[in-house]
Amino acid sequence: MSRKVIIDCDPGIDDAVALILALFDPRLDVLAVTTSAGTVPVEQSAQNVQSLIEKLDPPRFPRVGLGTDPEDAPVLDESELHGHDGLGNLNLSRIDRQHLMPSEKLIVDLVKSESGRVTILCLGPLTGIARAMQRDPSIISKIDRIVVVGGAVPGDGDITPAAEFNMYFDPASANRVLRSATTKTLLPLEIVQQVRFGLDFLSNLPLKYTRAGGLLHSMLSHSFRAYRQLRGMESISLKGPVGVAYLLEPELFECQQHAVVVEEQGTVTRGATIVDRRLNASISRDLEIVSGVDATSVRELIVRTLRYAGQCSE
Repeated sequence: MSRKVIIDCDPGIDDAVALILALFDPRLDVLAVTTSAGTVPVEQSAQNVQSLIEKLDPPRFPRVGLGTDPEDAPVLDESELHGHDGLGNLNLSRIDRQHLMPSEKLIVDLVKSESGRVTILCLGPLTGIARAMQRDPSIISKIDRIVVVGGAVPGDGDITPAAEFNMYFDPASANRVLRSATTKTLLPLEIVQQVRFGLDFLSNLPLKYTRAGGLLHSMLSHSFRAYRQLRGMESISLKGPVGVAYLLEPELFECQQHAVVVEEQGTVTRGATIVDRRLNASISRDLEIVSGVDATSVRELIVRTLRYAGQCSE
């Protein structure tokens, strides 16, 4: 049986690639794609998801949820790396659908209707998941697992020296979700960055005439240019697809149980993911943190699954 999944994201090129992986893999049943602010503003995030799904025309269309900004959202995004639209300046046709359900309500409804069978894959800031838990705390015990791509466990962040982008953008929501009484897995920055792709990745993508291939070639070519020009790097990492790979083949990852808190108010340390390794830690060790990855196998899995997506979208 396919695994029932809600994907919460803020596309972003890497999240768009993750959606292509998930929407065409028969091992996953994507019930909904809920959106959040982060890489792009929340309205652009929802528009990106709708436009991508329309362009891809997957076997099953998921429902789409509209996110909201966190209460203290910082004035920043990642348009420098991802383009003004978040998708490498693809400028996809706008999809105007009225009355999208709020992300938190859609999450609550689906978790309750599929009690114990829904995994939530979180690729962006955790605003929507936290608000769903506040809206109806009963869902906390009904979620099968929450998989969070984010955080920087040793404290080497990508948006500040101490914090990874998703945790920094909405640390209060991150803290609420990571400390909730659910089964949770965290794929931190230092793990996903081990799965890197060189320029040869472009030659292994689906052909450009396929729906998936056309999108991938355009977006990922932008990523390679941006990483080279802005960061002096000839390879890229794709956080979102590594999260999908964990759902598909978790045996490629090693995990450890830890007690974790996210710093909410520090001027310098906002969003820092702090692991309490003390024997007398006051926080329960109930967060599974990925501590190792077979980077070669995960990279091969992503390439192989994208090729399959191309075959399905010819």
